[in-house]
Amino acid sequence: MNLYVYKGSVKNFDTVVQRDWEGRTMATTEKRARTNLAYQWKRQHGRSPNYNVTLPGEITILERDI
Repeated sequence: MNLYVYKGSVKNFDTVVQRDWEGRTMATTEKRARTNLAYQWKRQHGRSPNYNVTLPGEITILERDI
């Protein structure tokens, strides 16, 4: 598994709900990391799992599994 880091805005459809958010997660793929990070943001901000959130910024790999 790799350690992924996201620094950037969080959107609900086309509306920015948070400008500068940072999250980290362990995942096997970038797609899974993006899903984990979106869920993490929802939990931190008291949103339901059905709340539509997108992370439009770039996700970086901080540690790559060898």
